[in-house]
Amino acid sequence: MAATSTPGGSQDDGPGEVVAARGIDIYVERLALLCTSPGGPDASSYPLHEVADLTDAERATTMLPLYDTRFTPEWLAAHAGDRALVERIGARSRVDRTEEQLRGEREQLDARRRHDVTDRLGAVTCPTLVACGRYDGIAPPANGELIADRVPNAELRLYEGGHAFFGQDRTALPEIFDFLSA
Repeated sequence: MAATSTPGGSQDDGPGEVVAARGIDIYVERLALLCTSPGGPDASSYPLHEVADLTDAERATTMLPLYDTRFTPEWLAAHAGDRALVERIGARSRVDRTEEQLRGEREQLDARRRHDVTDRLGAVTCPTLVACGRYDGIAPPANGELIADRVPNAELRLYEGGHAFFGQDRTALPEIFDFLSA
């Protein structure tokens, strides 16, 4: 979680800490966790901070198989939808960002390095859908499996795709919305 500037919280407080400090009770009826990892030594996401200082070409080469482990030149040549997804991701990465956006990216990468909620997963009590892309190299399915094993009332669903499975597998979003609205 990136640092936030929330009135009443410090620069390093995340939204959860601010809510807790103010004594606000939040009730979550249903929860969907997508493309995520609990962090810590056993289930961290790919260390994206390692690619932050690469050139654009190096970053693209490194990130492509992380978005989806099937993303080889041959795969993309044969799968127009995935090729279009990669083009959209590439176009987005070429957009100029403000200094504030760059600072946010740096802080997010730094927070990812320290992130570890593994020991708190058992405190989640609402029905929880853990949804993963079968070919996700950033938050691999094993991380989702660990979350689903430790969250009571959790259900794990693997979808055909990578880190953007919700745009690759047409069954994903309707199933996620159905779960949340049940």
